This record gives sequence, structure tokens and C-alpha cells, in this order.
Amino acid sequence: MNSGRWLRLGAEALAVVIPAAAVLAAPDPFGYATVSGLVAAALLPVRLWSPWVSVLLCMPALAGGLGWPATFVALYALGRARPRVSTLVVAVLLATAVAVTPVLITQSLGAGSIVLTFAFVLAAAGAPMALGALVSLRQQLADSLRRLEAATAAELRAKDATARAEERARIAREIHDAVGHHVTLIAVESAALAATTGDPAAEETAGRLRGLAKQALDEMRATLGLGTAGQQVGLDKIPDLVVRARAAGVDVELSSQLSEPHGVPAAVERAAYRVVQEALTNASKHAPGAGIKVSLLCRGGSLHVAVSNGAPDRAHPAVEAGSSGSGLAGLSERVQMAGGRLDAGPSADGGFELVAVLPQQR
Repeated sequence: MNSGRWLRLGAEALAVVIPAAAVLAAPDPFGYATVSGLVAAALLPVRLWSPWVSVLLCMPALAGGLGWPATFVALYALGRARPRVSTLVVAVLLATAVAVTPVLITQSLGAGSIVLTFAFVLAAAGAPMALGALVSLRQQLADSLRRLEAATAAELRAKDATARAEERARIAREIHDAVGHHVTLIAVESAALAATTGDPAAEETAGRLRGLAKQALDEMRATLGLGTAGQQVGLDKIPDLVVRARAAGVDVELSSQLSEPHGVPAAVERAAYRVVQEALTNASKHAPGAGIKVSLLCRGGSLHVAVSNGAPDRAHPAVEAGSSGSGLAGLSERVQMAGGRLDAGPSADGGFELVAVLPQQR
């Protein structure tokens, strides 16, 4: 039993015991007033089911003179239940009439005393009910305030998400307009060079540059949400990366042990493709002339992507081509977003090795 239930049981016990103790403190231990007051106190748990019925059960004890402690509790519960105003008025008038009638019958009071008696009893009956209604109203207002705060927080989050989306859209347009313009010019000039040159090697290189420019445009548009699903990269595109690297004079060896269907999620496929792409770019820049090995395999429920290169050939100077992306830090973040991990560092032969372990199922 949890602490909250213990607290509720304790509060319920006090709601019964305190009125009963007040009744037992009266000087008439065995009379009707005491017995009816104890019965009313014992029946107070009925208020949890129906506060109005609990008020009615207290009326016999109220007529006897010792029913006020239990009646206070029942009237408070009726106020907490937030019934119609007419119900509250009837309950107060009923309790007042039941409490005052025996006094008027047994005692001879003047008009002023009768008015004061009615006013006192009316206030005594209305006070616990008004207190219960105020407590209930305060709780209702607190709940409304919490809902309002939650709605305000949700609205702020929605506005923030909208602002982020608008900013991403603006950046996407800027990238597409600026970078796309230059890449398009590269493709156009490469096509012109291939059409005008008489050197077969230069024509082949120009055609390859045009293909790379076109692929760069396609990937950029797909990344910015402007492309089609068919332009998405994945595991089946990795051999194309290797072919293009070989055509550019890079010594690349691909070893794939993936079966069909491999069951790898699309997000993991994209991350694996970017790992191989970034690794081939880095190896070509920083270790020119070195052989590169690319390995793909599924083992233990994970996709393992390993790219390693030997020590750089001193006869080939390093390529100063600037940064092609956000480097290993950005690549590691991409792999982590796909649920995997990335390990990179020098290898025993003086080269460099990069290993990504990605979940085969998400």
C-alpha cells in the first residue's frame, strides 16, 4: 500500500473519529442525542459516495442537539462536490430548520432571540458548505492554471518549431540558389569541354566531372527536401562511390558480405553511405597514393562499416582542397543519430582506420 493511500485512510479516519469524540464529550452519554450523534459520525463515509445523502443522514442527530460535528463534515463535503446552487440553498435551509425547530418547541424565545438564533444557525450551517465550495473552486482554478500553462508551453514549442522550420527552409533556399548555381556551371563547362576537346583522356575526365556535378546537385536537392525518393543514397550506392574513386585514380578495394535482403533501415543505410563517402574523401586528401579498403558486413545484429588506408605515399603530395564537410565530428554525430558508434584512429601500418557499427534494426 502506497503512502498516498495511507494518507487518504488517515484523513477518513479523522473525519469520523473527531466528530465522534466531540459527541462523547457531551454530558449525556446514553441519551438519544449521543447515540444519534455517534451514528451520524459513523455514517460519514457515505459522503464519499453521495454528500447529499450524508447530509440527510445527519438530520436526526442534528435534531437531537449533538449532530453538529458530523453535519459540519457532511456540509463541507457537499460544498466540495460543487452541486447546483439550489441544492446548496436547500441543504443550508434544511439544516437550519432541523436545528432551530427543537429549540423553538422547548424554549420560549422573543422575536429578537428567534431572529438571532436563525441567523446564528444559518451561518453555522452555511460556513462549512461555503468553505468546501471555496476549496473546490481553488482546486478548479489551479487545474485550469496548469492546463493554461501547459497550453502556453505547447504553443511556444509550436512557434519555436515553426521558426526553426522557416529558418531551415530559408537556409535550404540559399544553399540551393548559391551552391546549385556554381555546381550547375561546373556541369555545363565540363560538358562544353568534353564536346570541344580532342584529347580522349580530357574528354573522359570532363564527362566524369559532369557526372559528379550532376550527382552533387541531385544529392543536395534530396537533402534539402527538393529531390525524389529515387535519389536517396544507401548501401546499394556504395559500389558507385568506389567506382568513381577508382576512376579518379584512387586505389580502392571493396569487400561486401551483405546478403539480400539485408533488412537495414533507410536511416542506417544513409549513415553508412556517408561514412564511406567521408572516409574515401579524407583518405584521398590526406593519404594520396595509399591503398584503401572498404568492408561491409552484418554481424551480431549490427552493420559494420570499416574503411582503412595505408601510410601516405610521400611521392604524392597531400591535396589541399579545403574541407568537404564537418569532418569526423559531424560524421560521428550522424552515426550516433542513427543509433550507432564511430571509432577512428591511426592503424598499426601507419595509416588510418575508421569503423562504424550501426544497428541492423531500429
